Amino acid sequence: MTPPDLNDTKNCLSEMDLFATLPPAWLRDLATAVRWTAYPPSATIFSEGDPATGLYILHHGWLKVIRTASNGREQVLKFLGPGETFNEIGALANQTNPATAISLEASMVGLLPRATMQTLITAHPAFALYLIEKLALRVNHLVTLISDLSLRSVTGRLASLLLSTSKEDVLHRPRWYTQAELAARLGTVPDVVQRALRQLADEGVIEVARHEIRVLDTAALRRWAES
Repeated sequence: MTPPDLNDTKNCLSEMDLFATLPPAWLRDLATAVRWTAYPPSATIFSEGDPATGLYILHHGWLKVIRTASNGREQVLKFLGPGETFNEIGALANQTNPATAISLEASMVGLLPRATMQTLITAHPAFALYLIEKLALRVNHLVTLISDLSLRSVTGRLASLLLSTSKEDVLHRPRWYTQAELAARLGTVPDVVQRALRQLADEGVIEVARHEIRVLDTAALRRWAES
């Protein structure tokens, strides 16, 4: 897997909301500083508790960000797709990584070192505000996740996930999107997810196929999501 060249890297950055308003000269400087690494499936990009070294960029592939309990059970915090940035805390503070990032398929990941990011933050206050806004959105996402885990049933959480992630009433499932991954995202185990899927399917709310879940009754799915 060949890393993007300088022009490709600059174009990649310019298409991201975080960097889109920066002057071309700054984009070129950032592109020069990006360190690209190719990862095979199931590789660890960084681990919870390790020093955070900067901001990460996903050029292509899919990743998951997880926390792991002492008994080994995973909670998926977020799935990441092409064009997304992650681990923004590494750009702002000399702290450890709050979670672990793992590749779900062959992926190309770039690192913008903290020193580069801090120079950019100092020179462009508007960029700093935008970065803080992204962190605030991540906090809101985590608050919602905690609320869902505490207050909703697994079927309700599954219904909410289907509503938020399906496109044109279809959730496409790549090869890595197994029931185990779905369970980890919902904060439960595969057997419970299987029962929730069967319940929604038996009620005619969804149709489950090998590589997709199709929503048949959106109104009913919303009612489940509110339960």
